[in-house]
Amino acid sequence: MELNIKTSSLEEILSHKTMYYDKIDFSIVKKSWQILSKFIKIPYLIHIVGTNGKGSTGRLLSHYLVKNGYKTLHYSSPHILKFNERIWINGRDSLDFELNFANKKLQHYLTTPLLEKLTYFEYTTLLSLVLSDGLDFLVFEAGLGGEFDATNVVPSQQTLVTTIDLDHQDFLGDSIEKIAKTKMRSADNKILIGYQIHNEVYSTAIKVKEELKKEFDRDIEIISVKEFDKYRLNKKFPEFINRNLALVVESLKQLNIKIDLSLFEDIKLFGRCQKIASNITIDVGHNPLAAKVLVKEFEEKKVHLIYNSYKDKDYKSVLEILKPIISKLTICKIVNKRIADENNLLEICKNLNIIVSTYDSIKADEEYLVFGSFSVVENFLKNMSVDER
Repeated sequence: MELNIKTSSLEEILSHKTMYYDKIDFSIVKKSWQILSKFIKIPYLIHIVGTNGKGSTGRLLSHYLVKNGYKTLHYSSPHILKFNERIWINGRDSLDFELNFANKKLQHYLTTPLLEKLTYFEYTTLLSLVLSDGLDFLVFEAGLGGEFDATNVVPSQQTLVTTIDLDHQDFLGDSIEKIAKTKMRSADNKILIGYQIHNEVYSTAIKVKEELKKEFDRDIEIISVKEFDKYRLNKKFPEFINRNLALVVESLKQLNIKIDLSLFEDIKLFGRCQKIASNITIDVGHNPLAAKVLVKEFEEKKVHLIYNSYKDKDYKSVLEILKPIISKLTICKIVNKRIADENNLLEICKNLNIIVSTYDSIKADEEYLVFGSFSVVENFLKNMSVDER
């Protein structure tokens, strides 16, 4: 059925949008924003780039801003159970009527060719910009990269850099320097560098500062966070959350906002090494860096790993890293053209001597880790009827 994009619902539009692509065309979202910018006033914008930890860093920061009385929108991706999770406003997921309002705004202001060419992520990014109009803060999480990511269509006051590692090499480059460069070239004012495992990130920041000065006359300030043990939350959070917290605290200091760690205590980080039952942990991570974090969290334990992966991920390395904590593995069945070939997974498990099993129900005497992608966690929660946010 042919879609009339000027009158269709948001659900109908998104169902027809391209979600995965081989090449990024920044010009479409840029032209769209040039039109929208005449009608929308963007608040103070904090852009978050990096490989891992963007979602938890953004939510920690947004939560604290809301607790201090600031009207705040946190834009992140992808979602786990419901699209509304992507646009979080003043302490809650966005409501359907808000999303429909933003959709109608885009339909009103943008031409049909632009509406049709925008990808899924670009369209949702513009929805969040519409809904940020008149707020105090916009915490903007990049989707892929930084410089040519849809979230870089608007200038930022702060660029927060979470841990950078190899990922999405086809898009971002095959070295830490190349990946860090494309992420940090999105900066407009300040670069705040969080916890890193590669020293190249710091040296690349200096190169980026020089490039942006020469090319765009941007005078970028670089701030490297060093004290990752100074601020700590209660024990229910894994160690990587405390490291992300240090970056959040530095961002708040730049805003001259007083730090009171007790304001973080009631935060919920959905899908981020989250214990949803005494013996079930879910984590939306999907790369070797995330696997290293989990091995540390579960050291001296054995888990029944419920797993699957997208085929463009380094799932062999992930399983090699996780092997010391795996008692057995169940492949989570997902119907998606991006999912890895099951025979490849089985062959890797065989070579690593990982026992492949199945399960009909959760057993009280087993520890479970659900990991591999947002899709794995979504599938598990929907099939197990577990939603303990």
